[in-house]
Amino acid sequence: MSSLYLASTSPRRKELLQQIGVSFDVLSVDVDETPLLQESPADYVQRLALQKAWAGLGSLEAGEDNLVLGGDTAVVCDGQIFGKPVNREDALTMLERLSGRMHQVYSAVSLVNNERHEVRLTVTQVAFMDLSVRQRERYWDTGEPRGKAGAYAIQGFGAVFVKSIEGSYSGVVGMPLVETAELLNCFNVPFWEQSQ
Repeated sequence: MSSLYLASTSPRRKELLQQIGVSFDVLSVDVDETPLLQESPADYVQRLALQKAWAGLGSLEAGEDNLVLGGDTAVVCDGQIFGKPVNREDALTMLERLSGRMHQVYSAVSLVNNERHEVRLTVTQVAFMDLSVRQRERYWDTGEPRGKAGAYAIQGFGAVFVKSIEGSYSGVVGMPLVETAELLNCFNVPFWEQSQ
């Protein structure tokens, strides 16, 4: 039986995996998240998901039968990738750009072992309500936008800004579960569906 590791310390990814009954351990990995020149959002999140998984696998003892899951999520507006805000001004600018608009959330998940790798991608359309300056400022003051791609969390206070979504809710949170389950099946990793 292979040991499964999650190459992420994100509480959201951890909770999503626990939600579907997966047994795993967490690895902390350090990967440069700077987009490459002319890199598309789809290529960007898939590359990072894979790099995180490979970095996690590389940190484990060679020769062991290990599987490592990596994931990455990016908010994209007008073709521009919104990462995690560097400060208050950056977060407020992102929220202003998202206000009253449709944007995309690209979420990739990868699963690797010593012999193979697989990657899956989802793109979800998210529509925001109009946000006043006061709403944006008060949201920043909650502390929630810090460390979140696009400066918001759909599973938190930021849910009140979301008028509609078309696609994967769990992908917007940080790990698309349908696609993650597909990968687990590919590598014969049990989760709740097979645990009966």
